[in-house]
Amino acid sequence: MRIASLLITTLLIPAAWADCECGYTVNNTLWTELWETDFLHLKNINESGWIPQEYEVDALDARGPYGKSAQVQNVVTNPLKSPYDWAGDGINGGDSGTQLIVKGGDPGKGKAIPMAEMSTNRSDMLYGSFRAGMRLTDVSGTCGAFFWYFNDSQEIDMEFLSREFNSTSHPVNLVLQSEASVAAGFNAANSDSFMTHPLPFDPTDGFHEYRFDWSPEKVDFYADGVFLRSMGGAGVPSNAAHLTLSQWTNGDPRWSGGPPESDAIMQVSYVKAYFNSSETKRQDDWKNRCKDIGATKATCEVPEVEGAPQGNVSGKTFFFSQQQNMTINQTTAGGDPGNLSKSGAFSILSSMQGLSTIMLLFSVSQIMIWCL
Repeated sequence: MRIASLLITTLLIPAAWADCECGYTVNNTLWTELWETDFLHLKNINESGWIPQEYEVDALDARGPYGKSAQVQNVVTNPLKSPYDWAGDGINGGDSGTQLIVKGGDPGKGKAIPMAEMSTNRSDMLYGSFRAGMRLTDVSGTCGAFFWYFNDSQEIDMEFLSREFNSTSHPVNLVLQSEASVAAGFNAANSDSFMTHPLPFDPTDGFHEYRFDWSPEKVDFYADGVFLRSMGGAGVPSNAAHLTLSQWTNGDPRWSGGPPESDAIMQVSYVKAYFNSSETKRQDDWKNRCKDIGATKATCEVPEVEGAPQGNVSGKTFFFSQQQNMTINQTTAGGDPGNLSKSGAFSILSSMQGLSTIMLLFSVSQIMIWCL
């Protein structure tokens, strides 16, 4: 009788066709899209879905003594020598990971300073959990940034000013660029959507994870999995857009400082994003695939880092894209550790559908879903 009872119970619980086919959960909130890039093993930036930026703005538009010149050659991949390692020297020598470089030296007053920036080729990211493994430069005079960007009045920023780093202080600037910051002369520090938070570690000594979780009501900021601050109100964005990583300077002594005396290198080990899409096609794809959100393994919880992701042990963070059967029709890129994932393999999942922002609560799975 016990065997029969167990069999009946098992049959009553439907199984998903593929693990995580309904999405990925963070703090009991379901995100239907995934974007993961393993920069420690990425050889070709053009196979990653990241687009190195090329542009130049003069000093006036850069709002500083110098202009800014984003150059493709300043985004440099430097993968580990072995696909089975998670720390060590890259194939080009020095520390591994994709490098964002600001060139050192004074180009002359008013001239543009060479910098680096790359953005995702998807701009449909609407609410989600976004995280990046980064090592900041110890060369004074730059601003390193991990951010989501729609326009100058809808932007979520984690910015690091290397001139502020010293033996006792390593702050991160948490910013929601909003209509209020635009009205204040593009200076969020003069609005209520700006906070400076001290980090309990030196961000230049190795890789650390920086993260923001964005919902319609608020944005929560984290470092190495530890909650830092929360921001809400009118500054919370409401449109879909893309992720960007950059390092730059315009010589403004009130912000970036600089120019740096020598080349300043910011390194990126990974980016992981779990989010909803604003595109109807991806929303429809999700509905067609996710037949039963309560089915076994239909949703997967996103593992959190426990401490700094450094070294061959803790540096090996979890990628759904490096597992079997957990990223069907998802966007994955970067290396082939253990021959579990294909470098540069692209596909797209879907997201939720709706005309207004609502929250659905599934009593079986206790998961919240933010719809568009």
